[in-house]
Amino acid sequence: MIEPNPASSDAVGYTVPHESLGRLFLRFLRFGAVAWGGPVAQIGMLRQELVEQERWVSPAEFTRVLAVYQALPGPEAHEMCVYFGQCARGRRGGVLAGLGFMLPGFVLMFALSWLYVEHDVRVAGLAGVLGAVQIAVAALIVRAVVRIGGHVITDRWLWGLALLASAAQLAGVHFGLVLVIAGAAYFAATIGWQPFAWMLVALAAAGIAWQITSHGGLPGLDALSMPLADLDRQVQAVSVPMLFWFGLKAGLLTFGGAYTAIPFVQRDAVVNGGWMSNAQFLDGLALSGLLPAPLVIFATFVGYLGGGPWGAVAMTAGMFLPAFAFTLLGHAALERLLQRPGVNRFLEGVTAGVVGLIVGTTLALMKVSLTGPAALALFCVVLAMLFATKAKLAVPGVILVAAIWGALLPA
Repeated sequence: MIEPNPASSDAVGYTVPHESLGRLFLRFLRFGAVAWGGPVAQIGMLRQELVEQERWVSPAEFTRVLAVYQALPGPEAHEMCVYFGQCARGRRGGVLAGLGFMLPGFVLMFALSWLYVEHDVRVAGLAGVLGAVQIAVAALIVRAVVRIGGHVITDRWLWGLALLASAAQLAGVHFGLVLVIAGAAYFAATIGWQPFAWMLVALAAAGIAWQITSHGGLPGLDALSMPLADLDRQVQAVSVPMLFWFGLKAGLLTFGGAYTAIPFVQRDAVVNGGWMSNAQFLDGLALSGLLPAPLVIFATFVGYLGGGPWGAVAMTAGMFLPAFAFTLLGHAALERLLQRPGVNRFLEGVTAGVVGLIVGTTLALMKVSLTGPAALALFCVVLAMLFATKAKLAVPGVILVAAIWGALLPA
């Protein structure tokens, strides 16, 4: 069982209760049922009840634990739930808390995925609504990139690595190579190995140039999949183990927040796998923004289109497995590891690379959704709304505004 850190003096008077497993599950199921508004709102909800009202841990302890999960991949709000569940009742409590938090969003997304596939909502009078919602999702991603980048891109090297990663994503360079080079280059640059860092950058630039030359353009920008008429034929096209692997890979690489899963899943489902289009991918993101769940619940939708009901389960399990494992198997060891300066420098470079990958993916998605003056106008309106407010329900709010726009002003 994880014990709160008693080192700080403000920990006096804070005690994690020994709740029954049933009550613990129901507590976090309730959290999951009202988890609208993205990670900031979700973490604020946990802090208000577990720190301010029930005094499970001190504010300093809560902040310290949150910092650990912000440095690790995965949705940090979900990881915090697993952590507190394990504090209360060991690993069984951590599993139940994590399942409780994710279950409402999973059930709702599973149901929406079934409706989307079985009733082909795009030809059921909702094409205009979904098109407008896609535009809102593009604005949401742009807002997320700006906010994530503002926190993690703090010097010229990180800016350069992010731009390099964007170009690599558009050129179709494998993301694994991009992230390793970004992490290693920043580590080298910050410890004084400037020539080695520049050599890695030159290697990446040469790979980008080769990709562009060999493909005669930017394959990452032009990637499209099969037409919408083939939606039924797509389902069951991908094996369940492969969908689990796609989810697991994305779950292990989501440094910097849930939005960072987008480029990895989009590459597997749209660019390489071809079982869904960028338009359908945006539909999945839009639906996830309406639900009380971490954004990565869109993996359920992607898995359903790739492999039906079992594909949805498999991809969701893969996506969330790292969020369970990091806490249940090694929270203390990971916390010690992240305190090493060298590890932090490497992860800062990786995170900058991930931000760049999101930018590249966003450009490809915007190419699909911003197709005329009306679409551009809606995009600007939604983006302005997102930057003007920090309200808890801003994300589902702007999606609903876009849906109404699409219903009243269909393309």
